[in-house]
Amino acid sequence: MRDFQKNGRSVVMSTHGMAATSHPAATQAAVRILEAGGTAMDAAIAACAVQCVVEPGSTGIGGDCFALYSEKGTDQITAYNGAGCAPQAISIDALLAAGEKKVLPRQSPHVVTVPGAVDAWFALTEKFGRLPMDRILEDAIRFAEEGYAVAPRSGTDWAANTQLLAATAARDIMLVDGKAPAIGSVHRQPQLGATFRKIAEKGRAGFYEGEVAEDIVSYLRSLGGVHTMEDFASYRGEFVQPVKSQFRDYTVHECPPPGQGIIALLLLNILQGMEPGTDPLSPERLKAEIDATRMAYRMRDALLADPRFADVDVDYLLSQELATQLRAGDFPQQFDTSATNAAAEHKDTVYISVVDKDRNCASFINSVFHPFGSGLMAPRSGVLLHNRGQSFELTKGHPNCIGPGKRPLHTIIPGMATKDGKVQLVFGVMGGHYQAMGHAHFLSKVIDYGYDVQAASDLPRLFPVPGTDKVEFEGTMPQAVRQALEQQGYQLIAPASPAIGGCQAIRVDWENGVLQGASDHRKDGCAMGVNRS
Repeated sequence: MRDFQKNGRSVVMSTHGMAATSHPAATQAAVRILEAGGTAMDAAIAACAVQCVVEPGSTGIGGDCFALYSEKGTDQITAYNGAGCAPQAISIDALLAAGEKKVLPRQSPHVVTVPGAVDAWFALTEKFGRLPMDRILEDAIRFAEEGYAVAPRSGTDWAANTQLLAATAARDIMLVDGKAPAIGSVHRQPQLGATFRKIAEKGRAGFYEGEVAEDIVSYLRSLGGVHTMEDFASYRGEFVQPVKSQFRDYTVHECPPPGQGIIALLLLNILQGMEPGTDPLSPERLKAEIDATRMAYRMRDALLADPRFADVDVDYLLSQELATQLRAGDFPQQFDTSATNAAAEHKDTVYISVVDKDRNCASFINSVFHPFGSGLMAPRSGVLLHNRGQSFELTKGHPNCIGPGKRPLHTIIPGMATKDGKVQLVFGVMGGHYQAMGHAHFLSKVIDYGYDVQAASDLPRLFPVPGTDKVEFEGTMPQAVRQALEQQGYQLIAPASPAIGGCQAIRVDWENGVLQGASDHRKDGCAMGVNRS
């Protein structure tokens, strides 16, 4: 039960639908779609499209998208992989000969894979939607053309990336007199609005063919990129089978590799064999989570890759034998862990939870990777391009080595948890490679400790930075806990961004016919319910 004398938010309750996003305008857009008779998927895409405008540092149509969807709230869940592919002309030999080292530079054209988001939106609405795309994109178009007020967290992240944006063509649209737009000021993106109109009118061809694709391809090629119009026209995401694992009496569902959802499941498998105790913030429990995360992320960096090009042994990664071995602190020696994917560290994504009146459930995530992605913006279309290709390895022979048509390791992961044949939790976190730990952390707080979805989201966070001895911690972590961890040899540091990640979640109470929604205080957003047919 919440202590109403302490800072915090109550869980939002509703009966006929629920949306939770990291921006109020996006949540409102989702609710408008639900009230118009749209499905949870229609609403999730409408919310995401709005965030592509009003939260440009976190997401955009120049990024990628993943989703989980349940029709009628059953445990028969569909996953979608909207990860972009490297251009067919990319060459590891050419990159190494040009002097590239372990990680491609953030503003290199080679970090831009073909964006998968728009293709994903059309594939998902065709299968699970009810409303036309021009209706779904209405609010996004209006905000881009007429303007939107810059929100506090979004504006803070924007200001921190002024130098990045000033170095590219993005400065003409994303900066005002050389500075990030002030919090509370009104900002417009008319070029992006025109691009959304082309997408609404022409479908996926409005992005992957014609003027918009030509603008993106010609811009990247002017910078030395090897993208072609055929790379864009031929791109398709895919419906895939989720990976899943048992945690206590719940089944947890994640998108399969190349996403790190399988690492969240590995983490849960490790924690499954530990007694949680009664305090989620005890030094003993946090030590267990830190150590388990370090082991699981070493496995990620050694093995995770595009399964079309590499043998990613899902059964082994989800085996109880591996979980038992890692829980004991014994890392399998047959794997090379010299490559730590430092480029996977980023802090900006949008995650969206939506459940509609029919209990269709959408767990939806869209990202440009690092804040404002590569910072590269196609000048006529206003499309800000992600830098997901930085997650490739430049080590020949590594499973995640860059290659033609290949998808990189992905950090963005939507989640769902089912029990007794029905969806119980639609959840996800933001925060780059924190997300796998974030999923395990969130679920443990709800399932092991009985926290409601808002309270679980509100708890202080920490994160062991992969490949280092450092542990990021939020300032709200109790001082006694920090001291206890430091005494055990952990090097605690403040996070590089204002907070560690973010979270949205919806719990489905089947018995009472009620939806419980949560949205993280670390972002600008909110959860909002629909209480009428």
